[in-house]
Amino acid sequence: MKKRLLIPLLVVIGAAALYALRLPILLHATGWISDFKNPRAPNRVVPWQQGPTTASAGARPPNVIVILIDDMGINDVSSYGAGMPQVPTPNIDRLAAEGVRFDRGYSANAVCSPSRASLMTGRYATRFGFEFTPTPGNMAKVAPLLSSPDRLRPVIVHRDRAADIAPFNQLGMPTSEVTIAEVLKTKGYHTAHIGKWHLGGTPEFRPNNQGFDETLFMENGLHLPEGSPDVENAKQDFDPIDRFLWPNMRYAASYNGSDWFEPRGYLADYYTDEAIKVIEANRNRPFFLYLAHWGIHTPLQALKSDYEALPATMSHRERVYGAMVLSIDRSVGRILQALKAQGLDENTLVVFTSDNGAPGYIGLPDVNKPYRGFKLTLFEGGVRVPYLARWPGQLPAGLQYPYPVSSLDLMPTIAAAAGAAPPADRVIDGVNLLPHLTGREAAAPHDVLFWRDGSYEMVMAKGWKLQQSQRPAKTWLFHLDEDPTEQRNLADGNPGKVAELKALLTAHNGGMKPALWPSFVEFPVMVDKTLDQPEEPDDEYVYWQN
Repeated sequence: MKKRLLIPLLVVIGAAALYALRLPILLHATGWISDFKNPRAPNRVVPWQQGPTTASAGARPPNVIVILIDDMGINDVSSYGAGMPQVPTPNIDRLAAEGVRFDRGYSANAVCSPSRASLMTGRYATRFGFEFTPTPGNMAKVAPLLSSPDRLRPVIVHRDRAADIAPFNQLGMPTSEVTIAEVLKTKGYHTAHIGKWHLGGTPEFRPNNQGFDETLFMENGLHLPEGSPDVENAKQDFDPIDRFLWPNMRYAASYNGSDWFEPRGYLADYYTDEAIKVIEANRNRPFFLYLAHWGIHTPLQALKSDYEALPATMSHRERVYGAMVLSIDRSVGRILQALKAQGLDENTLVVFTSDNGAPGYIGLPDVNKPYRGFKLTLFEGGVRVPYLARWPGQLPAGLQYPYPVSSLDLMPTIAAAAGAAPPADRVIDGVNLLPHLTGREAAAPHDVLFWRDGSYEMVMAKGWKLQQSQRPAKTWLFHLDEDPTEQRNLADGNPGKVAELKALLTAHNGGMKPALWPSFVEFPVMVDKTLDQPEEPDDEYVYWQN
């Protein structure tokens, strides 16, 4: 009798234990699977391909370096605002002093992957269905468990859609698209990628099949091992994304499809070390280097020496974040110094920008000031980014360019600088900025620009900006020329202007393709508060669709 009672009791206890452990198990699942499938070897020397030992006679086209930062707010850069006055960015500021500072520089999207797809192709990512951010399907299981029960607005999960989505690595940018690298290779450029890609992880979608001769690929996303003696970590327990990242991120890279191996040292410094080797190896031939830093994306991890260089009066989170900004600024300075050491600085176009604005989920309110909104929103804070270009003798030094430009413009601008032509068999949405920056063209580069994330979309035209969403069902209209920080919603008083801008959106959407995969998670994002601040019923918010 006792045995018959004991067995059901043990089953109940076991089931209860599994239920209690469901969150830790789900949280760690991706990391455990990664460890099993991709064991990491120690660091190894990257065998960068060596260019000619001597330069060929005659003029050569400019080298091109694009430095893309992840989640950097416009206020993180001194020359734009200095949200952290204790964290100057003299090397990034040098690009502004010796080149062009775009005062209305926009990312093509408010989130990483679609923004990167547009930067690489010069096209709205929605033209080829790359609308939503590739996300592991098991996020559908974890997201509701991580959502705090005291939040007024829940995370919405569409499990039916998640079940039909291909594995994460198979969610990529179609190879039928033509990248900057592919355009430059028609002019004899050697092309190298270092860092984050996030445009697909199978061999079909990786940089080597998208125009790059070489790729030092970020396989996973720790800046240093969590327990390293050289690291300072800052965890945000209030952030579901952060809670998912820490147990699942690993410290790993690969080279041209190799097995995974560990980087060497703090990730931003390691990528910079390797970028300098690329510059040295290719000093005698034209090259394109796409340096896509993982900094300053979460998980927030800083080098101890950078952390200790900042005042102890800063909060721990501010200090770690500020130290990450220091590492990016140091990277820019070292790249410029390497170009000078190789005699290449006068013939190299260097572009610096971010894939979107800084996020509210790190709990730092001033990163995008004075603009409202954060990453994942289409308010200015989510899409207005640091955007700088330096090309001595070709771009005017110290120019502060006032008109809206987009990361869409990089592909046609770089192509023009190299004497190449963008593909003629498709719509290119970006504009060659060179004539606008050199005074040959006085008009603004764009009459209209568009952004879209599912049912949340935006259009900017001739000083006006309209956002509309289905969740919440709302329209915002701002006159940016008079109200650049979006304080006054003019939608109710201007039905004619609203109708005009909605008509532009409708016409634009008619030329876009259906999404290659569906969104399955919708996250609420407060416009004017960071995630650690309490919600109020009247807080302005939007829903981002992954």
